[in-house]
Amino acid sequence: MERILEPELMLDDEQARAYAEADFSAPHQMFVELFRKKFGPRLSGPVLDLGCGPADVTVRFARAYPEVEIHGVDGSPAMLKYGRKRLEQEGLSSRIRLILGRIPEVELPRAHYQAVIVNSLLHHLPEPQVLWETIKQCAAPGAAVFVMDLLRPDSPEEARRLVERYAAEEPEVLKHDFYHSLLAAFRPEEVREQLRLAGLSHFSLEQVSDRHFIVYGRL
Repeated sequence: MERILEPELMLDDEQARAYAEADFSAPHQMFVELFRKKFGPRLSGPVLDLGCGPADVTVRFARAYPEVEIHGVDGSPAMLKYGRKRLEQEGLSSRIRLILGRIPEVELPRAHYQAVIVNSLLHHLPEPQVLWETIKQCAAPGAAVFVMDLLRPDSPEEARRLVERYAAEEPEVLKHDFYHSLLAAFRPEEVREQLRLAGLSHFSLEQVSDRHFIVYGRL
């Protein structure tokens, strides 16, 4: 199945609220646990979270690594509105700063970060190399880089089965977005080619579920 692009940004307030209220605890906690498995339980310094959305992964990461400060970037004002509410509720506004902007032109408070984390941003990008080049520019030498995203299924029918398996009880807006995100996702061989073009072939790629892969390594 060929890749079918979806909108790059989620700008609708109803859509953002649905994401903020949805239960993504399983994949988002898996994200943090896999990072710990690959890079260890200790990390300090600044961390960049690209495509942070309503900041659920950002919050979980901050809880797992209490010595880091995190700058979360997202291009959707609606997503960041719910993200800031979450930070206030969690008491993490002093350690997490959310920034409105799109890569690669977003202006960041720091030139380099000790870690760059990215959850489910790659499939939103019309041009995937933008992500890898941004990571190369923002990550400090030796920085930990960890990316998790969706895998494109073999067919639209398989995409619908995944939606029913994992999002059957979710609002229709989430089911619709999940389906189209699966169609817009990449296959492992495509991601490996992206890494080769970016000069990041030393990064590792693993499939970690029936719908997720991870890319990780040090710059």
